[in-house]
Amino acid sequence: MKKIVECVPNFSEGRNTETITAIADAIRKTEGCRLLDAEPGKSANRTVYTFVGSPEAVVEGALEAARAARERIDMRKHQGEHHRIGALDVCPFVPAANVTMAECVNVSLEFGRRVAEELGIPVYLYEESARSDYRRKLSQIREGQYEALGERIREKKWQPDFGPAEFIPEWGATVTGARSFLIAYNVNLLSTPNQAHRIALNLREAGRGPDAPGRLKEVKGMGWFVKDYNLAQVTVNLNNYHVTPPHILFEEVKKDAEKLNIPVIGSEIVGLVPLEAILTAAEYYMEKENLFILEEDQKVRLAVDRLGLNSIAGFEPKEKIIEYIIGEERDEPLAGMSVRNFIEEIASRSVAPGGGSASAAIAAMGAGLASMAAKLTLGVRKFEHLDQKMRKIIPPLHSTARTLIPMIDADADAYKDYAAALALPEENEQKHRKMQVGLKKAIEIPLTTMKIADQAWEAMEECACYANIASQSDMEVAADALAAGIRGAYRNVVVNMKDIEDEKYRRDTLELAEKMKSRAEIYAKKMQDILVKRDAGEMNAE
Repeated sequence: MKKIVECVPNFSEGRNTETITAIADAIRKTEGCRLLDAEPGKSANRTVYTFVGSPEAVVEGALEAARAARERIDMRKHQGEHHRIGALDVCPFVPAANVTMAECVNVSLEFGRRVAEELGIPVYLYEESARSDYRRKLSQIREGQYEALGERIREKKWQPDFGPAEFIPEWGATVTGARSFLIAYNVNLLSTPNQAHRIALNLREAGRGPDAPGRLKEVKGMGWFVKDYNLAQVTVNLNNYHVTPPHILFEEVKKDAEKLNIPVIGSEIVGLVPLEAILTAAEYYMEKENLFILEEDQKVRLAVDRLGLNSIAGFEPKEKIIEYIIGEERDEPLAGMSVRNFIEEIASRSVAPGGGSASAAIAAMGAGLASMAAKLTLGVRKFEHLDQKMRKIIPPLHSTARTLIPMIDADADAYKDYAAALALPEENEQKHRKMQVGLKKAIEIPLTTMKIADQAWEAMEECACYANIASQSDMEVAADALAAGIRGAYRNVVVNMKDIEDEKYRRDTLELAEKMKSRAEIYAKKMQDILVKRDAGEMNAE
């Protein structure tokens, strides 16, 4: 899966259309970046841009945007309601998909270093990238705003992290860093603004002050009345949705509203939301209501319904969920083929795809067949007494089948690094090291296939014991296919191990692979025995 970082630069210009457009175009034209939103505010005289891309691409996109601003924004002429310290006031980098916070910290450091060097401007680090606690928060760095910067920047404790420790009048300074994804979230109430604010004070982390903190961490908020909607809202920023996700805020508002006899009529997400936050809400309501849902699109529907996200402006997943907006396509040329084309490709006169890709595909089909047998048992009247068992059996089988599919292409690519290293000239000092690294990668991919498939055996055994015996042959094939996939992956591990020089790695990896291969043989035989006994009436599935 692609690594996706969100960048949300705030520029101190919200009135000059040419400047706003020039900055947007600079981002838009950067290879690998996708501009999602540009929201200017005239009274604030500020424009907030949102764009996404790979870790490398967002650095370039932010730099291009800063260059455009350097040519066009003059802070000596700037007036606006919003607090600010510079032309590019703040430039946060946010983990959006398949990226860690540590990686985003590195992205911010790279951007901060380069923008300071290339544009000759002072840069401060904040949030997760901060080097000192006293300047971790944006409000701490921005105290006194642009007007006070000329004096502050000369103080030793307020010297910038990158760039010159001097006042650049036409620019000011820039703050950058890594932070968690911020979700702007509102819960709708048929109430007065005072009642909405009362609830917000109960919930927000700051509460009513140091002696009366609120119940929820990483929440900033207030209550207000929205004339356009003719209703009140508890309006919040969820600074870290892993700490307080939208559904927890929503449920807590409902609790307080019920005590005040106030109706809650849904909620709204302002801007974008990570898919994880929506799926986490779905899992919460699934557990709370004892629901069984497997497919992602159905989980999204459940979350949208339970949170009432369609209550005001409507919630269109393809326009609101960041992963769907990006429309990331899987880089799976093999897994995306028709069955016919895949088999023909396997049979062609080329080394890839080979046994590793075939093993992943066979194992995936094994887990998929078992998943099918369990699903054909779930919800059938005469097997209703087995529904709870099927609900436990199906998810790991369903997940294993899905997770093994990307391994088909991963295995075909696994040997590339080794082949590239092998092609290096003998005098290249890095050749030997790169060959060893490439071999380990060629081992880790089939080993991962084994690990994924190995996790399905307990559910496979349960399936053999309890699923509709009418699917006996499917379950028999499932057991053999999963075992065959594991054995095939094992052979790929072994064949690439012979030239590995790291003895500890060789010993530990082969020991693990042997254990998984043995488990596959034991479980496959065990499943066949169970199914034969059930078919002969010697074993009761009850």
